[in-house]
Parts: sequence; C-alpha cells; structure tokens
Amino acid sequence: MLQRTVLLLAWTLLLPGSSRAAAPPTIDVTRLTRIDTVVREAIDQGNMPGAVVLVLHRGEVVYRKAHGNRAVEPGNVPMTADTLFDLASLTKPIATASSIFLLIEQGKLTLGDRVGMHWPEFGKNGKEKITVEHLLTHTSGLLADNALADYAQGHDAAMTKICQLKPLAAPGERFLYSDVGFVILGELVQRLSGESVAEFSHKHLFAPLGMKETGFCPEEKLRQRAAPTEKVGERWLKGEVHDPRARLLGGVAGHAGLFSTTDDLAIFARLLLEEGRHQGKQILSPATVRTLTTPYAVPGGWRTRGWDMDTGYSGNRGDLFPRRVSFGHTGFTGTSLWLDPQSQTAVIFLSNRVHPRGKGNVTRVRSQVSTLVASALGTPPPLKRIPVLTGIDVLVRERFARLKGRKVGLITNQTGRDQKGQSTIDLLFRAPEVKLVALFSPEHGIRGSVDARVPDGKDEKTGLPIYSLYGERRKPTAEQLKGIDTLIYDIQDAGCRFYTYMSTLGLVMEAAAENGLTVVVLDRPNPINGRDVEGPVRDAGTESFVAFHPLPVRHGMTLGELALLFNAERKTSEGKPIRCELEVVRMEGWRRSDFLDRTGLPWINPSPNLRSLTGMYLYPGIGLLETTNLSVGRGTDRPFEWVGAPWIDERKLAGALQGEELPGVRVIPVRLTPNSSPYRGKDCGGVQLIIEDWARFQPVHTGMVLATTLRRLYREEWKTERLEVLLCHKGTSEGIRRGTVARDLERAWQRGVTQFLERRRPYLLYPE
Repeated sequence: MLQRTVLLLAWTLLLPGSSRAAAPPTIDVTRLTRIDTVVREAIDQGNMPGAVVLVLHRGEVVYRKAHGNRAVEPGNVPMTADTLFDLASLTKPIATASSIFLLIEQGKLTLGDRVGMHWPEFGKNGKEKITVEHLLTHTSGLLADNALADYAQGHDAAMTKICQLKPLAAPGERFLYSDVGFVILGELVQRLSGESVAEFSHKHLFAPLGMKETGFCPEEKLRQRAAPTEKVGERWLKGEVHDPRARLLGGVAGHAGLFSTTDDLAIFARLLLEEGRHQGKQILSPATVRTLTTPYAVPGGWRTRGWDMDTGYSGNRGDLFPRRVSFGHTGFTGTSLWLDPQSQTAVIFLSNRVHPRGKGNVTRVRSQVSTLVASALGTPPPLKRIPVLTGIDVLVRERFARLKGRKVGLITNQTGRDQKGQSTIDLLFRAPEVKLVALFSPEHGIRGSVDARVPDGKDEKTGLPIYSLYGERRKPTAEQLKGIDTLIYDIQDAGCRFYTYMSTLGLVMEAAAENGLTVVVLDRPNPINGRDVEGPVRDAGTESFVAFHPLPVRHGMTLGELALLFNAERKTSEGKPIRCELEVVRMEGWRRSDFLDRTGLPWINPSPNLRSLTGMYLYPGIGLLETTNLSVGRGTDRPFEWVGAPWIDERKLAGALQGEELPGVRVIPVRLTPNSSPYRGKDCGGVQLIIEDWARFQPVHTGMVLATTLRRLYREEWKTERLEVLLCHKGTSEGIRRGTVARDLERAWQRGVTQFLERRRPYLLYPE
C-alpha cells in the first residue's frame, strides 16, 4: 500500500496541473499503464495512426501520454502530447451548447423558447414548435444532414436552405442525431449575441479559462502542431476543419470546426466537474452546469442538454462508468471526452483516425480506455447532502407566521409529519394564533390503514371532526367548510397518475374556489424523482378518480407543482376555471433527480400496499395491469414487486422477459399464494422484479413489456377488457391486444408526452 501511494504521488507531481495541496486521488495509477497496450494494439491494427490520452481525476492529471504518429503520409511524424486535433462533433457540447447556456445566463434565451421567436424565417414548414431544448437534445425531428450543395453558396444561402427544410417527425417524437440542429444553434448564438459561435465561445468561455489552444480556424503557429486528417485535392487538411459543411461555412459552425489539445480539454473538464468554477472564479453558474449535464429522457435513451449519456452513441463510456450519471461525446475524426461527476474523473481520447484515407475505426479502443480508467477507480466518497425540509418543516421554522389568524381545515394522513416525526395535525393544533377547525382524510383514511371506503370520524387526540373524502363524498361540502378560511394539504404522493391523492387535492381546490377559501399546499418530494416522465397521457373523455387530469402515467411533478398546474388548467363543476387562492410552501434542498432515499426523510407507508420505495418505483408499470385478471402482489409480502396468476408458467414467463433485456431490472420466477383478491388462497406462477440499476430502470416500459409478453404467451388466458381503466389510452390498449411491441407503443405516446413537458414547464419549482 505504501509503495502504491508513493508511486501515485510521484506520478501526479510530475504531470501538468498537479498540486501538492490536493487530496490524493482514489485511483490506482499503476493500472492505467494498461492503456498503453490497448492503444498500441489499435495502432498496430491500422485503426488510427496515433493518439493522445489524458486522464483527469479529482482535478489532477494522473495519465497523459502520446502514442504512435501524428501523420503517416507523406511521411511519419511522431505524435506529441501537445498535438492540436480537429475535435469534430465535440464542438457541439463544448463550444455551442456552452454558448447557448451562457446566453441563457445573460437572459437572452430560455430552453423553452421556440427557435422562430429569434429567427422568424426558420419557424415555418412544420418547424414552428421546435425549441432550443429540442435542438440540444436531438429531438427536433430534423434530419441528420441536409445536402452538401445547400452550403456551396456560403453562410446566408445555407441558412435560407435550412429555413426551407421540413422535419421528419414532430418535435419530441424521435431521437435523431442531427448536425443540422447544431448548425441552427450556432446561428442562434450569432443572432442573439452579434458574434459568431467562434467569437462568442472564445470571449466568454475559452479566454476566461485560459484555453489558449482551443478555438476555430487556428492560426498558422498552432497549425504546425495539428494532426492532419484527409487529403482534399492535392492538400492535406491540417488545422483546417475536416467536416465539409463546416468547411464551406468558413470553418465556423455549431456542429463542427473546433480545435483543441488534451491539456486544454482537461481545463474544460475541470470546469464541469467543479460546478463551473475555475481558479476561484465562477465561469458558469452551478445551476447552469447541473442543467447542462443532468439526464434528459429522449425516445429510446438518455441525453443531457448538449452531451450524450445513454444512447447508441455512448460507446466511449465503456463498460464500467455509471449510466445516466456520467456523460460525454465523440467526434467523427476520432475524438472523445467522457466525464463522471461521481468519481470526479474525465477521460480524454484524441486521435485522427481518418488519416490518411478515412478508414480508421476507434470505437473499440475508446471504449476500452474508458473501461480501464473506471476499473482503476476506488470507492468514491459518500456525497454530502443537506436534509430536505418539506413544507411543514418550513412552516415550523417560521413558527407558522404565514398562517397567523387563519381558521384551518387540514387534509392529511399518516405521512403528514415533520422531520422530527411530529404529526402535522398536532403541530397545527398547537400552533399559536392558528385555529385548526376540522380534518379531512383521503383514500385509506387519516392513518393510512383502510383498504376500503373510509367513514367519517373523530380524532381521539384533538377531538376534531374527521370528514372522509373517500366515502360518501370525494369533495368537502359547504357545510363542512363552515368556519374555515384556509385548507391546508399535507400528504406524501407516489408520483403516479392513478394514485388518488392528487385527485383529492384537485377536488379540494375546486371546493375552495367554489367557497372562496385559500388552499395552502405543504409540498413534499416526488418519491420516484421529479425528472423522469413516462407513459401515455390520459385520453380525453376518460376522467375518473384514478385518472383525474390529462397527465402521463409518471408525471415527474410534486403535489405543489400539480396544484399550480390544476389551478391553471382545470375547471370547477360549474365549468369555471378553478383559480383558487393558492399558496405552495416550497421544500428546501430537494432536487428533481432525487429519489426519496436521497432526501433524509423517513419512509412511511403512504398506503397499505406501498410498503417500500422499490414497490413504489415499480407501481407505475405493474399497477397499470391490476385491473386485469392478474395478481400484482396484493395479499403477499411483495406488492407490486411480484405479478402472477394460476395460469402462468413462471419459468416460461421469466425466460421470455429475460430475453427482452429490460434495462435496470432482473426478473426471477417465483410462485406465491396471495391471501387476498383476486386469487386468494390459490397457488400462482409469476415473476418477481428486482431493480438493480435505479438510474436505468423504466417502470412503465417494464409494464408495457410485461403486457405485450403476456399477450403473446397467454392470449386466451389473460383478459384485457379492463386494461384501459388505469391506462386510459385506447391506442396503447388496442396495440397490446394486436401484439405491437412495447417500443412501438411508446413511440405513439411521445407527441403527447412532449406536449405535456411544455405544459408543465411553467409550474416547476425545483432545480435539476
């Protein structure tokens, strides 16, 4: 151990960017020498003439080495560590996406802006709804590349041709990697700043960072160190962009044209890994870096708003860096950058694999290098988090000042507790200058233990009346609201459209609007995160208590955010907009990417059969199927973690599901005998679902694959007549009956999901 530590420290002291004051990296640098072997093999196999590889860990360069040759024609030129490379598509995230976010910081742009707002000629021919975010995530529906001839007459003519393009799909429906999209983003930089993306990125990003060898159209002195790519006519492209469209645009474009070295890219990587700081100065805001690098769901995978994360383009991640946490990008010329915030590591791989004749291939070696780096990492230190304060915690800290003089009706259950475990009922009952008048209980009752209709009652401790909102009525009556001026809502939701606590919230808001009362929502986390949205949006005309509002199955919102959306979109029973007096007491410390286990809040069963966060995460997909003749584990010790029926062969079903390669979940055959409906006392074959990768798991997709597999294997036995009760999407239920594969079902939802994402945006209260 001593020998390894001494070697590591000696290595870091010899490399650029090292600091004696830095904490020792948790990486075994002796294992990084394996990179030499795999890179040499790739060179010997003719996959590239050479490469420079740099590994950054916790701010320190722990590996930096040049391999092979910079050029092999017209003669051999050895590769050097300071070689300048054509970064190709690394231009997209490093120069263009970063410039877009700098413009957002300057207030000149938002992610939700339609491109046509800033470039009216563009917003035609079916492109009217394309937003900046669509372009950053390659979900605009635009083609990958338009004709090279469109660029032959220079910049202005090329932009005119782009304005004439028609999309191949509606925005948000497809993930289609598009150079055109980033050409458009580069043009937006020009239009909004008055500077080309080359000028803007240099002035606001590269120069402040001291990246002196990064930019477009490098000067002659730098070109002398450039790695050549291919030959055009009789000249080698050396320090001149390889991409033909960028070349026709004068070497400056949003999709390609940037040149850099490994040392400069290490500076940029530090910027992202250190939340936008460089040498004590904030270049990008921490919020910008989080938004720029957090996961963003696209059809069939995950991107960030500028970087790749988990798609068919993610080969340079290797096998061991975490999915949906680490991110990166590649370039056509043979370049690659992959970053892992969790371990504070970056892998920079620069080659000119297109030299000399465009036939090199570095897909495998880039993956191998990243895998070797990840394998050398030790256990990362635990992330320090500030415990989340829920709405009731904020009220307690304020000593209930905002409720002074109010006469309150409280809608709550057993989940309404502060961080010390004190009941919201007791806290409000004791609050000075606040009068608690009555209690209202949702489905499952005030204590969350009833799995049937809930009667009215009386609270033993306070003596207050308890009015059920899941019995003879679903909405408070005018009589029950007498003597109340404020209705307070404090219940933990499950993050799923058919969980009824949101329905109760909406109906309470209607009653408040009809009776002139104020609603205060004490917000709580979406326990299965507030980032991911999944499943079909409810069809029009299918509203019910388990389908209260047109939402996807997973809506990715808190109840406070849903209240804001309901207040704007819903109408009362009289047909008037709700628009009640509404106040949301926001949480503190919660981020959209957080599951409940990252909040420091205790687990309390929100209902009798949601007994764990695992069951809650499975619920949106497995719960969808419980209106059919399946047991979803009610009456067992694994509700929503197991599904079965007497007519299921558990091995056959498990084998079929294993063949589907469901992301993030393992399926095992299990026989159980439920002690409640629908198969009480009957031996059932089935499968248990074990979540192995919470970042990759997709509950609704899993439910759809289970449904389509059951339809294929048990066409006669599985009765799907009532499938639409919770699904509420005729196209999907009919598709399941026809045998449509799950991914095709999901593609049909995407337009509705995209529209919902635009609808919900104004009501989101918390950062990524």
